[in-house]
Amino acid sequence: MTEKTKSILLVDDNLTVRRGLRQMFESAGFVCSESENGAEAVECVEQLKPDLIVLDFSMPVMNGLQAAPLLKKKLPNAPIIMFTMFVSQQLTEIAIAAGVAVVVAKDQAATHLVSQAKSLLKIPFDAG
Repeated sequence: MTEKTKSILLVDDNLTVRRGLRQMFESAGFVCSESENGAEAVECVEQLKPDLIVLDFSMPVMNGLQAAPLLKKKLPNAPIIMFTMFVSQQLTEIAIAAGVAVVVAKDQAATHLVSQAKSLLKIPFDAG
């Protein structure tokens, strides 16, 4: 019995970051789509219906904290990982209150982000 491939929406204003994340997640067996800011993500999330959203905090047009509650409203079952350089206890508390499941620092190992995604999606770590 094969499970449906899990999809991830990558939301970051930096193209290089999105490309790196996409390569990492696709090599781990995920299907990825991209948005360059929170507003664009909110616009396309209903059509894309990702299983999980990786959301940057600091972006033009609409930042991650502004986008998170709107994304949760449209896709309440899709966990959100906030992926940011600006990790603090205060940001983590505000992000969780906005609907984010977990905050991951951009300076942590990339494998940590993938393991958080697999954990939130209940994917066994030996799969993919």
